[in-house]
This record gives sequence, C-alpha cells and structure tokens, in this order.
Amino acid sequence: MKKVAIIVVTVLVLIGLTVYVDRATRLPSKQAVETTQQIQPVTEESKPAPDLKLKDLQGKEVSLADLKGKVVFVNFWATWCGPCQEEIPSLIEMQNKYASKGFTVLGIAMDDEGQSVVAPFVAKEKYDVNGQKLLINYPIVLGSDEAADKFGGILGYPTSFLISRSGKQIMKFQGPPDPEIIEKAVESSD
Repeated sequence: MKKVAIIVVTVLVLIGLTVYVDRATRLPSKQAVETTQQIQPVTEESKPAPDLKLKDLQGKEVSLADLKGKVVFVNFWATWCGPCQEEIPSLIEMQNKYASKGFTVLGIAMDDEGQSVVAPFVAKEKYDVNGQKLLINYPIVLGSDEAADKFGGILGYPTSFLISRSGKQIMKFQGPPDPEIIEKAVESSD
C-alpha cells in the first residue's frame, strides 16, 4: 500500500511540474506567430520549384508546373494548427488583392486524416477579413510528407514558399508572410 501511495504522489508531482513548465514557457498564440516568423531567401537563386502533383478537395490533380506564369505562395498548413488559422485571413486578403495580377496562394493541407477533415473545415470555417466573414478563397490540395520533402522538409506549420512567375523558389517563410515581399514579387516581371 505504501508503494502505491509513493507512485501516486510521484505521478501527481510530475503532472504538476509539467503543467507549471508548460504555462511558464508558453507564448500567447498571436505572440507566438510574430516571434516565430522567419523569412529566408532560398539559398540557390535559380532553384526551380519542385515537380509537385497533388489532389484538390474534389479529387482533381493540381500540378505546380501548371501554375507557371503566376507568382505562387505555397502554404503548408493543417486544420489543427493555431498559427495557421491566424494567418489564413491575410492569405485570403492577398488572394483577393493580387489574383487579378497573376498571383495565387496554394494551400497544402497536411492533416493526417486528409479530405475527411480538410473538406468540411474549408467549407464551413469563416475568417474575419476587413470586417467581412469569408471562406478560404484559394485552392487547397491534400499534402503528404513526400510533398514536404520535395521542398526540403518542413519543420513546423505554417511554412510557405514563394515561387516566381518563371517557376523558381525565391523565398521561404516560417510563419506569416511579409506583405511587402509578396507585393514586390507580384509587381516584378519574373
């Protein structure tokens, strides 16, 4: 009986310590997005975008090569990812602002459950964009570890890549995108 009491007390102490450490080191969600933002130029200037073919939510194949001629913001995300959901309004806004100038966001949903989770999420979740409640307005495809590996691997979500009109990777974003960089890429001739 004494051994059981010692085990129970030890487990409770460990749980309490874990909760304390978690609370002491956790950042508020918005602050976490802001502090984890990293923007990195892709190391090889002329590194081409990978050959990537994925299925959209209707089962149609979408190829990154088919988007050549557009500036593409490839966004790896997941429905359960808080920082991903926080950046979606800015992606909707960028799609609205730049679609007519040859730009598109391509959302790559990395949920393990696939379409059964992603399709209902995309169909019902609305985001506040400039005072309006809007659904995701850019193409969503179902991702895989293989797709992430083609971009050199993904360490966390959201992670995004900016692809030039000529099909070259020009920027990697860990966290939300910098609107000025997106605007410059859209306005550029390449």
